[in-house]
Amino acid sequence: MDHQHLSTLLWREQELLDLLLFKAEEKQYLILSGKTRWLARIAHEIEVVLEQLRTLEVERAAATEQIAGRLGMEANPSLRQLADSAPAPWSDLYAKHHETLLVLVTELRGLSDANREMLEGGLSAISDALTSVRTPSAGTYTNSGRAAGNAYRSVTLDGAL
Repeated sequence: MDHQHLSTLLWREQELLDLLLFKAEEKQYLILSGKTRWLARIAHEIEVVLEQLRTLEVERAAATEQIAGRLGMEANPSLRQLADSAPAPWSDLYAKHHETLLVLVTELRGLSDANREMLEGGLSAISDALTSVRTPSAGTYTNSGRAAGNAYRSVTLDGAL
């Protein structure tokens, strides 16, 4: 594995994170518009992208380990550490990848937190609404057969009986 291969993996990771950000924004629009019908579908699409990111992360870690070994670095270096040790022009390129990935991850965290708060707020509102709705009780009767309390209800009889 060489620097070019690792750079290609980093570009792919940026593309996937950008796609994930797009999907998170789609989810936010669905939540805001109340079109909950599509939330399951967008959640599935997000899971697909996350699975691709997990697979890519394993490949990127292997490529990073090989390059770090050739550069005489300790195992499992961060991308920032790799950028500091790599020769030019790779050091600059890795530093730019690092900055871009940080921006994307920060945006994703913010959007994810906002979506979670909106969903939790919506669930809380639904729970409050359900709690406030009381089903009318059937009531009880006294020994004389009358409804308990002073509540009398109107009765309609069918004359055909």
